[in-house]
Amino acid sequence: MTRITLEICVDDAAGIIAAQEGGADRIELCAALALGGLTPSAGLIALAAGCGLPVMAMIRPRAGDFCWSASELEACSAEIRACHAAGLAGVVIGASLPDGRLDEPALRRLIHEAQGLDITLHRAIDLTPDPAVAMRLAAGLGIRRVLSSGGARAALAGMARLRAMERATPGVTVMPGGGVSAENAAEFAAVLSLREIHASGSAPLPAPALPAVTEFGFQPAGARGTERTKVAALRARLDQISASRPSGCTSS
Repeated sequence: MTRITLEICVDDAAGIIAAQEGGADRIELCAALALGGLTPSAGLIALAAGCGLPVMAMIRPRAGDFCWSASELEACSAEIRACHAAGLAGVVIGASLPDGRLDEPALRRLIHEAQGLDITLHRAIDLTPDPAVAMRLAAGLGIRRVLSSGGARAALAGMARLRAMERATPGVTVMPGGGVSAENAAEFAAVLSLREIHASGSAPLPAPALPAVTEFGFQPAGARGTERTKVAALRARLDQISASRPSGCTSS
């Protein structure tokens, strides 16, 4: 049985524990998942480095687009070096031009900084006007994993584009992410050569005991956190899917 790798994105210490206990194979470590994920703090990186799972750190110095200035690229490079020094498995990177195409020179620089680390190209690819061209560029740069929702807000809606991305570069793993759950995992396996999948396994956080926490904006309305039971349910569903496949098969 070929196990489908489950990557869980987390942005706090509780999320690391929930991902571990729920059966995640790998962690994507971020800050501010509500903003799509920013570079995690040095303290969270140090904590995650000892969790026993491979950890991929998001490299994104601010919210917004992925068009990095020279100073922001400097910051990204420093963040990659810090992740390397901390002993993390890899980094999650991306860079765009104003029209959404991938920024090849910026990506080359980030990849150079990340030598020796695992690399994922993040959902900057969902902004590109031609995903096949972007996939071929990524492959030419040596990137072997791309996280994508298929250019849609949720990956189920982007399934056709995800499939086209797979066909464009068979040697690059397309990892669907965006609204993935135990309830819909089989739909991805039915269409894609599903080797890896990305999810948050999140649920709404309880309201703070002190109302001022919300009133002051210290915890925004709708805040979510990783939930062990959701991670475990997705892990169990992926194992069922893997067990149902013919031996050695990675697609339906």
